[in-house]
Amino acid sequence: MRRLAAISAAMMLSACTPLMVQQAGAPPMGFQGPRLENDVFVSFDGARLGLTRWDAEGEPRAVVVALHGMNDYANAFHLAAPYWAKNGVTTYAFDQRGFGRSPNRGIWGGDELMVEDLRTITAVVHNQHPGVPLIVAGESMGGAVAIEAFASDRPPAGDRLILMSPAVWGWSNQPLPYKTMLWLAARFTAGKVYEPPRWLTNRVQPTDNHEELRAMGRDPLMVWGARSDTLFGLVAMMERAWQAAGAVKVPVLYIYGANDEIIPKEPAFEAAARLKPTDRSAYYAKGWHLMTRDHQGPVVWEDLLSFIRDPQAPLPSGAPTIPGSPTQPNAAVEAEGSRKVQAGL
Repeated sequence: MRRLAAISAAMMLSACTPLMVQQAGAPPMGFQGPRLENDVFVSFDGARLGLTRWDAEGEPRAVVVALHGMNDYANAFHLAAPYWAKNGVTTYAFDQRGFGRSPNRGIWGGDELMVEDLRTITAVVHNQHPGVPLIVAGESMGGAVAIEAFASDRPPAGDRLILMSPAVWGWSNQPLPYKTMLWLAARFTAGKVYEPPRWLTNRVQPTDNHEELRAMGRDPLMVWGARSDTLFGLVAMMERAWQAAGAVKVPVLYIYGANDEIIPKEPAFEAAARLKPTDRSAYYAKGWHLMTRDHQGPVVWEDLLSFIRDPQAPLPSGAPTIPGSPTQPNAAVEAEGSRKVQAGL
């Protein structure tokens, strides 16, 4: 009993130990305000975050602000964005705090700071492209950030939102052993970096595009592994996104792949079920987690381009809606979509 009491006391004390989360900095002397430079997005507090842009051929008919996933960076959109550029869409992708070229790599940026960065860049991009539709596209963790932002009382200056397998695997859906171990690790070994074991990386794949996986593995800007307090922060973010999916204040297109091994079907379907009836969704039989980088990526690029141009336009693939979602069907090409699904598209 004494040993149990000592362990309980230690756990209660450790619960008071703050997890490491980045804080907004003080703007430097002579700060000129948020802006876009050549390969840098200067945010509201003067933080210089990595930026990649793909300019439309000719005057842009739409602009996309793109948010990458966990341990990734702006290069996540290096396949889709050039296709969109050829079709009149300019894409701005930035490295969120703690990732890629941005400062404090490996330290969790925190929901509040990451959401504020999104609000800031959409305001800057909106000012640079007045009158041009602005679409936010979030992949995985980026989707969770975007959900929180657009469900808040201060949504970003975006006209619509694309969610690509958003990270919605929060506390409500995590197995009890997982969340118990993570809770303990985040408090007793907060700074320890955990890398996925080789047996797991061989079994769980984010995409069927192995050439892309090899390129990611060689890329020094990718982050491999994560601190336990970063993982704790991510799961908390995913929980909030899972709960808030139906509160987004702009039209949504939510896409998910049947072969996704990163975000399980149950939380993904539950989040999609919360969408507004006027929202859209698409379910790809050959889709994995990194859907714009899968072998069937061009199919997804074209569907997303259709939504970027017109939120009510039929999706060229005819992909069915996500099971259980209340979203409107892609009626104009429903029959063709059923044929393609049967064929294993």
